[in-house]
Amino acid sequence: MVVLILIFIFQLVVSCSCLAMNRSQQEHFLNNTWTHLGNVTRRELEKNLNCCGLLNNTNIKEFNEEYAFCDADCKHPHPSCETCGDKMLNHAGEALKILGGVGLFFSFTEILGVWLAFRYRNQKDPRANPSAFL
Repeated sequence: MVVLILIFIFQLVVSCSCLAMNRSQQEHFLNNTWTHLGNVTRRELEKNLNCCGLLNNTNIKEFNEEYAFCDADCKHPHPSCETCGDKMLNHAGEALKILGGVGLFFSFTEILGVWLAFRYRNQKDPRANPSAFL
């Protein structure tokens, strides 16, 4: 029962933090991650996601330099690609909402488990001798 309560608290905190993370916090996290990536990893990411650069609003000079070295397929027919940051932020926002909702559902299901464990913890076995003490 104590383990279920600890799991409930941890899962509730994680799911609430997933639902509470706003777009600017996601941008900050993504910006820090992008700066730590190597150039080869960035190029592979741009090629796989079919996008160029991180975000348009960070620094126009940096974006233009990143855009010049981009190997994505969307750049070659016409030079207008969606930024990788926008694609990743849209996907991350949807994923965080789903994860937060599922986490809340299961955390409140665990509350039901805690209540049932507390309620029926001292029940006798119905197959046992009714006159026997636990």
